[in-house]
Amino acid sequence: MATFLYKLGRSAFRRRRLVALLWVALLALAGVGAATAPAATSSSFSIPGTEAQRAFDLLEERFPGAGADGATARVVFKAPEGQKVTDPAHKAVVEETVAALKSGSDQIVSVADPYTAQAVSQDASTAYVSVAYKVNAMELTDATREALKEAGHQAQGKGLTVEVGGDALQTMPETGAGEIVGVVIAGIVLVITFGSLVAAGLPLLTAIIGVGIGVSSITALANVLDLGSTTSTLAMMIGLAVGIDYALFIVSRYRAELAEGRDKEEAAGRATGTAGSAVVFAGLTVVIALVGLAVVNIPMLTKMGFAAAGTVVIAVLIALTLIPALLGFAGDKVVGRKQRKGTASGAGEDGKSGKEEKPNGGTRWARFVIRRPVLVLLVGVLGLGAIAVPAASLEMGLPDDGVKPVSTTERRAYDMLSDGFGPGFNGPLLVVVDGDKSAADETVSAIKKLEGWAAVTPATPNKAGDAAMITVVPKDRPSSAATENLVHDIRDATGDDVLVTGATAMNIDFSQKMNDALVPYLALVVGLAFLLLTLVFRSVLVPLKAALGFLLSVVAALGAVVAVFQWGWLGSLFGVEQTGPIMSMMPIFMVGVVFGLAMDYEVFLVTRMREAYVHGERPGEAIVTGFRHSARVVTAAAVIMIAVFSGFIGMTDQMIKMIGFGLAVAVLFDAFVVRMAIVPAVLALLGHKAWWLPKWLDRALPNVDVEGEGLAAHVGGTGSEEKPDLVKV
Repeated sequence: MATFLYKLGRSAFRRRRLVALLWVALLALAGVGAATAPAATSSSFSIPGTEAQRAFDLLEERFPGAGADGATARVVFKAPEGQKVTDPAHKAVVEETVAALKSGSDQIVSVADPYTAQAVSQDASTAYVSVAYKVNAMELTDATREALKEAGHQAQGKGLTVEVGGDALQTMPETGAGEIVGVVIAGIVLVITFGSLVAAGLPLLTAIIGVGIGVSSITALANVLDLGSTTSTLAMMIGLAVGIDYALFIVSRYRAELAEGRDKEEAAGRATGTAGSAVVFAGLTVVIALVGLAVVNIPMLTKMGFAAAGTVVIAVLIALTLIPALLGFAGDKVVGRKQRKGTASGAGEDGKSGKEEKPNGGTRWARFVIRRPVLVLLVGVLGLGAIAVPAASLEMGLPDDGVKPVSTTERRAYDMLSDGFGPGFNGPLLVVVDGDKSAADETVSAIKKLEGWAAVTPATPNKAGDAAMITVVPKDRPSSAATENLVHDIRDATGDDVLVTGATAMNIDFSQKMNDALVPYLALVVGLAFLLLTLVFRSVLVPLKAALGFLLSVVAALGAVVAVFQWGWLGSLFGVEQTGPIMSMMPIFMVGVVFGLAMDYEVFLVTRMREAYVHGERPGEAIVTGFRHSARVVTAAAVIMIAVFSGFIGMTDQMIKMIGFGLAVAVLFDAFVVRMAIVPAVLALLGHKAWWLPKWLDRALPNVDVEGEGLAAHVGGTGSEEKPDLVKV
């Protein structure tokens, strides 16, 4: 592989104008496609194999045109202190709003008058108008949403407090300035790392091009592939992080080759052949982990994984082709003035001359770990273990309007309904009976014998009389354990012809499905990690250590997420206005993404150690050598990735905020505690045993040449002095 990539890098360097033109053309083509593609008309959410989904399917069959899975909205009215919404003046305002809503859009199925639909609180302080739509939230037109907002706006200032809630207002998450701050921080780190604005700009430029192509392609295909609103956000998050990192590794290797006296084309080829091989492997692990999300069998999650994986593939291809091409345009400017002077005088990459090279930070840290491996290992493991403790209290669900900022009308409507009708009113359960009126009445009686409900409506049959709908309002809030127990109790107390659905039941089923898929998915990812790392490092214990370290960092990151978003610790610091359950997909999502990112650092750090050990260095010396050459670049890559992920914490969408925080702390723990502390400590304790591999397995495993050892023979460097230089990552 290294030889092929070496040729590819040299070819891209020579034909840099053609390569750059092709990527610019791809970016323009994707941009035109995104601009001209029709707006996405669907973003369906389904969970195959669950009771809630079967109930929705039954509703569509037995109640055609009712919009069972359509968007809903509630316009909530609250009277001033001491007054009632039933007062004539206030009642007139509400009825005007009902009339305005009915004439506001042809996508509306029904608008319920609160005075005839019993939608007035017992103290008559609050009332709400229920609006049902024919299509789901993402199919609503802008005109329909504007009509809903306008109806609520016109009612304001007429003596009532009016707020609008429901998924009908669901739109793309608002993008904050945090992403821009993350990119700026990444640029500062790159400038500090390289000492050259040109070298720092290349990873940023290529990452932006890659993300531009990926996100534009997703936008262009959103209508055809039924992609959700968070798909492009996730692709941008992952694409930016890995795009910068992969380019960083190759540019750093290129500068090292120039410092060794190579000409520019040869340096580009060798950088692509060596560091590029590791980039391919690292990218492959991220892609497999993201594509593996398909095992959960939830279409939305599968599409998110495939879209993000496609952006990672683009980032790898850009690193292998566009980076060498741009290095050809950059010339000597890719190296800072200090380094150019040092290279001209015979110094190394850091501008230092003489045989006694001054130890850098990585060298000093590695020597410290080697002297006190047990202490470092205990501190690292116990520290992450302590942070992981909250993960034992993990409660999963899906965020609703109750976790939105209080500045939004959806959150204020949510709170007004809770105050006026009880906390469970924001998450009613829809019970579907596949039977006649007598079966429906029996179901109502069975439900009323249970605990945990606040209201049970009479059954509403369909025209054919062979099915009915029953609405059950829980006593507690939608995301509470009591509401989940009520759903399970209804299902246990009724037969197979009674199905429970609604947003709350759907969330419960979604969480259960994610729980059931976690162990198989974890086994897939960890098993894959062990197999791939065995292939790369020709060792059994190194992959085992890498997989266990990855699990430790993921559990610790989940602990931090629980502490902040579920318990509320430091919540105000991260903009968490309302605690609640952790997003159901968070554990599986973090396992998939963090696995790929963790393997990046493992490859770039430990590969150099293995090369040094193979070429005669003692285990401790090999650890120091690996840190001397790789610690600075890995540190910069981790800081950049943390900065990019942290930028998404500033978004208003709770799901995106949680993902950004979870990935940022996971990278922090994995890069700086696991890879930089626990890994060298374990390797120091294992000594020669770390690199043991049974002979039969060594013969059976193919040589993927990630380190570029086969490249030496191709370029004619078969001597002992040339080979170590070629395999350096």
